[in-house]
Amino acid sequence: MPATEYQGSAAAAAFTNLGRSFFSIHREQVHSMDTAHEATSQEQELESFQRQVAQRFHDLSSVDSNDLLSLSWISKLLDAFICCQEEFRAILFNNRAYLNRPPMDRLLSEFFDRSVKALDVCNAIRDGIEQIRQWQKQLEIVLCALDNQRSLGEGQFRRAKKALIDLAIGMLDERESNAAVAHRNRSFGRNNAQRDHRSLRHFRSLSWSVSRNWSAARQLQAIGNSLAAPRPNDIMATNGLAVAVFTMNYVFLFVMWALVAAIPCQDRGLQTHFYIAKQFVWAGPILSLHERILEESKKRDRRTAPGLLKEIREIEKCARHMNELTDTVHFPLTEEKEGDARQRVQELALVYGAIKEGLDPVERQVREVFHRIVRSRTEGLDSMGRANHEVCGEELDFVAASEEGLI
Repeated sequence: MPATEYQGSAAAAAFTNLGRSFFSIHREQVHSMDTAHEATSQEQELESFQRQVAQRFHDLSSVDSNDLLSLSWISKLLDAFICCQEEFRAILFNNRAYLNRPPMDRLLSEFFDRSVKALDVCNAIRDGIEQIRQWQKQLEIVLCALDNQRSLGEGQFRRAKKALIDLAIGMLDERESNAAVAHRNRSFGRNNAQRDHRSLRHFRSLSWSVSRNWSAARQLQAIGNSLAAPRPNDIMATNGLAVAVFTMNYVFLFVMWALVAAIPCQDRGLQTHFYIAKQFVWAGPILSLHERILEESKKRDRRTAPGLLKEIREIEKCARHMNELTDTVHFPLTEEKEGDARQRVQELALVYGAIKEGLDPVERQVREVFHRIVRSRTEGLDSMGRANHEVCGEELDFVAASEEGLI
């Protein structure tokens, strides 16, 4: 990451060191053994949370480059998020007495505002998964036409060719849309009047649950807006809880950013900047993953890709090879050409199998993430004494989507 992204790291280090040492200082000031034991327990809980977040993202960052952003890796990422969310939820539950006191009430309100924005991202990701499922159906048609056939004839190749053309058109639409987004996002601006209607037709045909002018890039910017390390006096006033809130904010930001990077998503953009002091124990693995994903997005064949998901890249590769083959075959097939065709079909079958095996579990995890965000926000606001809090629009969308079986 650029050095400018770490400016002020010395101050952030002081924040972190202060958060780590606060309870030891506090224990020296108290006179009651019971109170000292309580403080020690809270300090251990908060430090354990920091270590657990660091360990989970270290495990995610240790993955081989070939498996980064695969469906299996996305599944592990969502598992890590769910675990962090539950641990953070337990911290809030165990420290309810602090939640409605300043500045904790302000920090939590900002956190819950960010979590609401993540709900829209979850909806958009579910739509992106449905887009991948449409491509999967085209692969299935190709396999039905060419796989497990005793002999390969012209009619079977025509059927496969039509499915490959439909697949190529769908993926090309996504690439054209992303190319327009990439051009527009260089200035972080939008010009809705000049949007290419053709590049948006597939969005509306799939009944996307986010509005036509919704932007994943802008939503990520909103989640990361004004996200800064807690000030020393905030750490002291919250008994270190401010550090936990900051940590969970960054977990939210990174996970949503990685999902948008991997999965086809309306108005994708990866310009979100990550400003984290390296002294946070979880900063290293998160910054490493951020840099690796950005490098992947800058590769020539990935700049306008529908998504950086490994299986999307494999779909494009196999479809290209199959197209090249179907364009050069003559009938009756020679033994060599039939052998080539069966090899290509087997490669495509492996990609289809990986998607079939991995896509449904990831969709279920996205749904679970959505549920947990809603529940955690509701419980948190109730603990802060806001039992009659206003239901947010995204929660209403969630109820409607649940009734339609969308999420």
